[in-house]
Amino acid sequence: MSHIIFFEKPGCGGNARQRATLQAAGHTLERRNLLTAHWTPEALLEFLAPLPVPEWFNRAAPRIKSGEVLPEVLDAEAALALLIAEPLLIRRPLMLNTTDGSRHVGFDTAAVTAWVGLDPSAQRPTSLEGCASPTESCHPPTGGQHAHV
Repeated sequence: MSHIIFFEKPGCGGNARQRATLQAAGHTLERRNLLTAHWTPEALLEFLAPLPVPEWFNRAAPRIKSGEVLPEVLDAEAALALLIAEPLLIRRPLMLNTTDGSRHVGFDTAAVTAWVGLDPSAQRPTSLEGCASPTESCHPPTGGQHAHV
């Protein structure tokens, strides 16, 4: 099994379900606060570069839901500057597999299973990405990506 550095928003119910799923599969986690991590453009790009710019963003963030921030119109440079200034806008979780150095963004269960493996007998939704609250409308991007570094 893998040891994963798990960048999360503390108190997020969705991240709690994701952690539980990884731990049930035998992975160990080192939790880090996504919002207070000292991100540089280079460090963030190590996670995000395989994805199209709009998929770098947390679709549940208030500024995105309100239409104030439109990820589809941003280029990579503008998007990175915005994400570093406002980490709440970063799609989560960001995960680093310390075993092989690969990184992953988001929590589509099929993509995470292919990346590090999840318990095949567990019943779970197709995606554990998004909000834990049934009152919030979350429409995360499809899939998830990982990159070997």
